[in-house]
Amino acid sequence: MRRILLLCISTIIHLSSNAQQLKKSADSLRIAGEIPELSYAILTSDSVIVSRVIGFHKSTLKSDDTRALPEDYFHLGSNTKAITGYIAGYLVEQNKISWSAKLFALFPEWKSAANPAFYDVTLADLLSHRARIQPYTSGTEFQLLPKFTGSKSDRRKEFALFLLHNNPLEKNAKSYNYSNAGYSIAACMLEQASGKTWEELVDEVLNKKLGLHYMFGWPNKSATNQPWGHWMENDKFVPVPGNTDYNLNLIEPAGDISMPIADYVKFIQLNLAGLTGKPGFLKPQTIEYLHYGHPEYAIGWLNTNSAQKHSSEHAGSAGTFYCYTLINKDKNLAYVIMANSATDKALDSIFKLLEKMVRSAE
Repeated sequence: MRRILLLCISTIIHLSSNAQQLKKSADSLRIAGEIPELSYAILTSDSVIVSRVIGFHKSTLKSDDTRALPEDYFHLGSNTKAITGYIAGYLVEQNKISWSAKLFALFPEWKSAANPAFYDVTLADLLSHRARIQPYTSGTEFQLLPKFTGSKSDRRKEFALFLLHNNPLEKNAKSYNYSNAGYSIAACMLEQASGKTWEELVDEVLNKKLGLHYMFGWPNKSATNQPWGHWMENDKFVPVPGNTDYNLNLIEPAGDISMPIADYVKFIQLNLAGLTGKPGFLKPQTIEYLHYGHPEYAIGWLNTNSAQKHSSEHAGSAGTFYCYTLINKDKNLAYVIMANSATDKALDSIFKLLEKMVRSAE
């Protein structure tokens, strides 16, 4: 008993020492990367080893009023895709839709105007980027769109019709063609199957079912005393006001949710728990499919799936924030880093921090 107690005390001291060293490294890297605010976490399926938020909400105002807080929201960017995939898994388990459901079975009225190349597209194709939908990963593509009207859901449907009328992408060397727009079409399918808008589904799952905090859009769009995103403007690093004309509504299901790190960590823990076989809100087999159901890119997750290594990851950025998540299924560990800058200098610091986090935990 004494030996076990001493071992436990030694482990606690070791983890505490690592956490303190990691905190020093994180702040040094934050400053070196010119990241105003940074949050990071190391977790297992049932515990949080370390979670911290450091820095200031915006680069041009560093005071007690703008100091980083645990409840600060960070924009997830394309890590939103894992949430849309998770909601799809929820509806599949509710027998509202299937992964193999065909788009035009739900929207037969769309078929006559669509390119025949898309006739057999399924929900899984769209969520795993195998539908060959145009990417819409740059602002230039959005500038060429016609003006859509109505609610967010109405505009997504008009966007979907526009996309389906166009030519598909040529297949590339990878097994998938990454597309934000494909997630917009998938959201239309989820809405049609459930009778609820994508926004209502997000609230049902994240808020009502899981008790998680979230918001749509940039954090400072709703409250100025939240982290501001930053980007380069005329070769100058500047904070971006929340009312900037930068609208992601058409691809909201692909990349426009913000969350505090504690809430996002809980979401990642649900995924990690499922991957280790623990039953939760979704069945383990559903979580396994979300992460490993397709090679290279499954449902909202890039993956490595071999006899030697099982991991899934995703990065998200709309240019002003950056979110990175890595899940090590084999070691029951996950790592999250969130920042309100996505410059090359910031990314260099973020991935140096990731290396230190992995070393400290493994």
